[in-house]
Amino acid sequence: AACIPVLLSNGWELPFSDVIQWNQAVIEGDERLLLQVPSTVRAVGNERVLALRQRTQMLWEAYFSSVDKIVLTTLEIIKDRVFSHISRNKYMWNSLPGGLLVLPEYSTHLAHFPFYYLGLGVSPGQEFTAVINAVSPLVSQSQPIMKLLQVVSKSKYCSQIIILWNSEKPPPGRSKWPPMPVPLTVTDGRRKTTSRFLPHVAIETEAVLSLDEDTVLLTSEVNFAFLVWRSFPERIVGYPPRSHFWDPLKRAWGYTSKWTNDYSIVLTGAAFYHRYYHYLFTHYLPQSLRTLVDRTSNCEDILMNFLVSAVTHLPPIKVAQRKQYKELPSPQGTKTVPWANPEHFNQRQECINTFANWFGYMPLVHSQFRLDPVLFKDQVSVFRKKYKDLERA
Repeated sequence: AACIPVLLSNGWELPFSDVIQWNQAVIEGDERLLLQVPSTVRAVGNERVLALRQRTQMLWEAYFSSVDKIVLTTLEIIKDRVFSHISRNKYMWNSLPGGLLVLPEYSTHLAHFPFYYLGLGVSPGQEFTAVINAVSPLVSQSQPIMKLLQVVSKSKYCSQIIILWNSEKPPPGRSKWPPMPVPLTVTDGRRKTTSRFLPHVAIETEAVLSLDEDTVLLTSEVNFAFLVWRSFPERIVGYPPRSHFWDPLKRAWGYTSKWTNDYSIVLTGAAFYHRYYHYLFTHYLPQSLRTLVDRTSNCEDILMNFLVSAVTHLPPIKVAQRKQYKELPSPQGTKTVPWANPEHFNQRQECINTFANWFGYMPLVHSQFRLDPVLFKDQVSVFRKKYKDLERA
């Protein structure tokens, strides 16, 4: 309830006190000086009261809101004691998102986690790695992935491109791919949908640009989204939005792709995020959820949004206003795209409820916030606009 505990019990050892700094969440009085307690409490300033209340909420949500969290916190503290060379420090345990979401096996340095950048005054790196999920065999030089490679590689912020090969046919040789100004790596995805979120050692940059093979973008759109991500490195920043809602008749969560001003999901078919979320996706989420994604070849983007919003308690960020981010299938073509299949949509409805059940609540957060370039659609000369071709997209 965000009430500040006032403790009157000299010598009481509070739970998890070897990692939790309780003096930032409670007021301790001396039980031998009871009459002084009211004046002590009244002397606490408003800013301190707010800070204490915020810390009670953080500690409650992170460690005490369920039996599972209490047990897990106990086990993680014991693990930190045993493996003290790779353990969390006090700052990690006492600041958002809490110690359970900071995996020391990934790193023990605060500056390696996106949610600490602001507090440390650290800026993320100035390059990104593009990871393209390829599921179609390469049969033509005019396929959408070829154009996508050229567009992404032209970005001055692109460090390298990794193609995650998830097609039934073996990947083509390097000569089949177009020449590019950045290194290109083709990695076997083992035909698993979750492989796009594996913590690939080849990813050396903090920023990851996740792409589907048929995504349609301009280089200027990529550049603009990356600069936005550098201001919000703990969030997913991207283009195609979706939303969730509560259906009171079915008493269940619903999923919608309707184009409105409201969204809570940004699809990872075209989105930036920090590479730590790959590690968290693989090592924090249960195998059962990842198996569900691989079995249906669906919902991996929704699960990643659940994870990031659970960490940040914030919505993703949408950039620019383009509505179509996929190459539309030709009418005479026989191949159907998964997102045009009604079963695909039904699976996503079920996924949202399965994920919410595991998290124990709905972590997705609604937003009506979109970031456009300065002077976007303003009636001024195009020569004054840095991203003028975004208006034609």
